Amino acid sequence: AELLQYARQWKSTAREVVNQALPLAQFFSLLHVTSTYICSPTLVFGPSMLPTLNFSGDVLLVDKLSPLLGMVEPGDIVLVQSPDNPRKNLAKRIMGLEGDTVTFLADPARTDRSPQSVVVPKGHVWIQGDNVYASRDSRQMGPVPYGLIHGKVIFRVWPPKDFGRLSE
Repeated sequence: AELLQYARQWKSTAREVVNQALPLAQFFSLLHVTSTYICSPTLVFGPSMLPTLNFSGDVLLVDKLSPLLGMVEPGDIVLVQSPDNPRKNLAKRIMGLEGDTVTFLADPARTDRSPQSVVVPKGHVWIQGDNVYASRDSRQMGPVPYGLIHGKVIFRVWPPKDFGRLSE
């Protein structure tokens, strides 16, 4: 009889634990799906996107669906996996899509050189940082495969003084 009472008490406790844990598990599942496939906040920093983004860092809201649906265009700031270092993501501006002709200065510090032009190949994009003097981008790496685009920047979350703004 004592064992039966213990089993009932254990069953009741186990049911209570499951009832408490289930909403928490659902919340974290939803959070994971949202940040992986829909949108997520991302910290970006460095000189390559000056003056649009701050050198010391910005928290940006990144839309993960737009690249999957082919909804990126020249002028958009995107988060791209670095072709040189797969563990690193870069924030850059799209300057051209497949089939576009992009004209650029390979070394903007040397004005004696003439501009170069390239046609962006199929399945690729041309990306550049807004600070052409301090950005490693398609001018050095060449066109970047479209599949390396992880998301499109849609909103600045932090710092508060620049909330929402993505241009100077």
